[in-house]
Amino acid sequence: MSKQSFELLILGSTAASPSSDRNSSAQLLNIAERYCLIDCGEATQIQLRKFKAKFQAIDHVFISHLHGDHFFGLPGLLSSMHLLGRKQTLYIYGPENLKKMMDLLFEVSETQLNYSIQWVFTNAKGKNLLFEDEKIEVYSFPLKHRIQCTGFLFKEKNLPRKIDKFLMEKHKLSQADINLLKNGEDVMNADGLFIKNAEVTLDPPKARTYAYCSDTIFDLNVVDYIKNADVLYHESTFLNDMHERATKTFHSTAQQAATIAKAAEVNHLILGHFSARYRKIEEFLSEAKTIFEACELATDGKKIKI
Repeated sequence: MSKQSFELLILGSTAASPSSDRNSSAQLLNIAERYCLIDCGEATQIQLRKFKAKFQAIDHVFISHLHGDHFFGLPGLLSSMHLLGRKQTLYIYGPENLKKMMDLLFEVSETQLNYSIQWVFTNAKGKNLLFEDEKIEVYSFPLKHRIQCTGFLFKEKNLPRKIDKFLMEKHKLSQADINLLKNGEDVMNADGLFIKNAEVTLDPPKARTYAYCSDTIFDLNVVDYIKNADVLYHESTFLNDMHERATKTFHSTAQQAATIAKAAEVNHLILGHFSARYRKIEEFLSEAKTIFEACELATDGKKIKI
């Protein structure tokens, strides 16, 4: 059984100020053909065009917090969606004050969008279900930053079990039988023969998860929310020699991000949100690998299959 799409595109990987080769924070996640924009730093729409992403396919936007490098690109993106003829509803998940800012901006500029926005407000109290359909679930969870900030957890739902076609015909299984078997139940066929689920079905692919930890001080409390994630993105603004600066500004170092990954027993770690003071970022990877080997750097334009 083939897996659903689950691919991450890094649109921006720098902290605070963009540079010539690193844009502000933004990622595009395609999970089961649900396109989710995660944070929206300045010039995100330009990055979407540059990397040939499906611009109007985005139906969900998740904003972790209201520091500018994580949402200053949103007004322009919303306006461009309008100018390009968008009609379908856009869902935006973020702090309540984000809506207040967007409403004021569009009021003073006399902007009226051709499409509706459905707002879902986040909070920093525990794990909260933000979105769910038949294929995926998305949760928020609290991060420890200077202002209210949340991470996001994207989870596939378990796919139905796959029926062995040869055995389906051999045991004369009806469509009703097949539906029950896909849900893990045993059945009795038309001949009165009891068919155990395990005898005629195959395990579906393992459901995958992606955890996004935006700006945060080193905080082991986050481990409970991201335990066993397949891929974890965790900010790593500074190298270890500036750990005091990281603590003062409520950010993390590469080694601290790796410590979180190890404690959470994730499969893979992505480091990002690098301070603009660093022209080269290879040392982030070197420092992190002293604690957690399975990691890589977020670089603009990189695609990562989960």
